[in-house]
Amino acid sequence: MKKILITGGAGFIGSHVVRRFVNQYPDYHVFNLDALTYAGNLENLRDVEDASNYTFVKGDITDAAFLDALFAEHDFHGVIHLAAESHVDRSISDPLAFVVTNVLGTVNLLNAARKAWKGDLENHGATNRLFYHVSTDEVYGELHDPNEFFLETTRYDPRSPYSASKASSDHFVRAYHSTYKMPVVISNCSNNYGPNHFPEKLIPLMIHNIMQNKPLPVYGEGENVRDWLYVEDHARAIDVIFHKGRRGETYNIGGHNEWKNLDLVLLLCKIMDEKLGRPQGTSEQLITYVTDRAGHDLRYAIDATRLKTELGWEPSLQFAEGLEKTVDWYLTNQEWLTNVTSGNYQKYYEEMYGN
Repeated sequence: MKKILITGGAGFIGSHVVRRFVNQYPDYHVFNLDALTYAGNLENLRDVEDASNYTFVKGDITDAAFLDALFAEHDFHGVIHLAAESHVDRSISDPLAFVVTNVLGTVNLLNAARKAWKGDLENHGATNRLFYHVSTDEVYGELHDPNEFFLETTRYDPRSPYSASKASSDHFVRAYHSTYKMPVVISNCSNNYGPNHFPEKLIPLMIHNIMQNKPLPVYGEGENVRDWLYVEDHARAIDVIFHKGRRGETYNIGGHNEWKNLDLVLLLCKIMDEKLGRPQGTSEQLITYVTDRAGHDLRYAIDATRLKTELGWEPSLQFAEGLEKTVDWYLTNQEWLTNVTSGNYQKYYEEMYGN
């Protein structure tokens, strides 16, 4: 069986990728490496935890010796690297944590793969191996022209500690490809939404707060624009790129679905009022405008033409359908939401696997 290492597989996007690979490829053995920090939650993978082709490994990508031993023990054919600190607000308050995880952690993984794949790298560039690095559209900076979109060739212009750390990790991946012939591929994706999203990000935070009748904080005047992609479509794109992407290339993944933050919150309020049986306009009263985030990028928008023309991928869901599915999931899984926000799951898995 081919062994595939997925880092950050207990997180939001990672758990959907793990589930897809476990279910779609019974001839792969999927190893899920996660440190189980606040955003990592094995409850996201209850449905596959007993699968014969799935193994969870608790570990930290900042621990180089641990990674070296893990790669030495298992002959990984591929790595899909999703483990990262990803919340911009947290990066503003603690930028060093993002440097350690996103930059040092990525380099540790590259070094571990380089050592383990040394023979293959020296023999025709390790065509039977792949290091797939999952990144973000935030590395490109911001857009002001409504007719402009991020391309794979767009100049990097990170504007927050988070995006700077991801940009740096992207550069290291490309450098290892050039210097050591490491077989790599990179994807840069727009904002994701869907089930199992930790409620510090916009959509799950608003859903949670509406359910609890708490304020809905909107930065500035809510004019910032984001391109939204349903998480299962992202997992499907990662699957396609992993199997068909050209070595050394970058692929942008986008939803072709731009929304101003305020308009998105208003739509969520409308959907939630319908679902909860409240009079229309009830949840809108919870909207609270707060001081804008430092360095808050105005607009992100992805051009995913390369991914469509080369590999045949495009989003499968319209936003209204995906958003309604997301709301339904959170309303049905309120116990999950309560346990995540209270830290109960984290305490449980700390006891099971150790700190």
